Amino acid sequence: MKWEKYTIDTTTAAEDFISMALSELGIEGIEIENHVPLTREETGEMFIDFPPELPPDDGKSMISFYLEAGEDHSGKLAQVRAELEGLRRMVDIGSGAITASQTEDIDWVNNWKQFFKSFYIDDILIKPTWEPLREEDRDKFLIEIDPGVSFGTGKHETTQLCIRQLRKYLHTNDRVLDVGCGSGILSVAALKLGAGSVTGTDIDEACITSAYDNLELNHKKRSQADFYVGNLIDDEALRQKAGMGSFDVIVANILADVIIPLAPVAYEGLIQGGVFITSGIIDFKEQEVLAAVEAAGFTILEVNHQGEWVNITARKL
Repeated sequence: MKWEKYTIDTTTAAEDFISMALSELGIEGIEIENHVPLTREETGEMFIDFPPELPPDDGKSMISFYLEAGEDHSGKLAQVRAELEGLRRMVDIGSGAITASQTEDIDWVNNWKQFFKSFYIDDILIKPTWEPLREEDRDKFLIEIDPGVSFGTGKHETTQLCIRQLRKYLHTNDRVLDVGCGSGILSVAALKLGAGSVTGTDIDEACITSAYDNLELNHKKRSQADFYVGNLIDDEALRQKAGMGSFDVIVANILADVIIPLAPVAYEGLIQGGVFITSGIIDFKEQEVLAAVEAAGFTILEVNHQGEWVNITARKL
């Protein structure tokens, strides 16, 4: 299959923002090129004995994404450009220019798998489905994941922050809502931590398929979960279908600019005493999100940081 390759001329500072924005638009995979040296940990994960010698890091980055050749992508590109212009208010995105080229047949959906290895979040083992389980790991708390074309291997700091908070605040048989469920990793984690049921939503239909698949991979019953396509913020029918007002825990690992309008919706979605766990918040947006969460009526329980990312956990009292 041939693909149209679209490359955004941007900065390393904007990489995470643009990556998450593209994921929110349902774009299935990206490629990042920059001159940032690999860390020792990254070198080990990719089995590189002699890292390539790169030019000095100049802060520039090229982010490429792929769309199927032969289709009209003008609408999707207009969405990407709108997202880029919105991001200019938060971060230096450089020129933001998009250039197009056509690739030969490539299996880019699967090629990235060589870099996703088993890892731990505290004592929770996250293992890709294609990697065999080591004998010494057979008694571990295990979550198996095949992200497919969805966002969510568990390796990103924001996902780790959410899993730690789920572990802290989730009670047995709680009803959990996972907003922006992606691959379903947080839904799976919630069920394995004792939740009675989960409901997930995402704007990308591919994520719904991925979430159900990962549920079954982890030996959880389909009857324990419902996943829906849509945006809870502006879709009243979806809110009713999801059962808003009945949840003990709502977890949202999405962009800060989505959490802000989501906060009052989450407040209405929780029972009294329910907990709202959020991440996907870049550090300089922390105060803005805190203000929105408090304005919605929540009481802040915790603010945690990992790298440049922030978790805010709050309760409906």
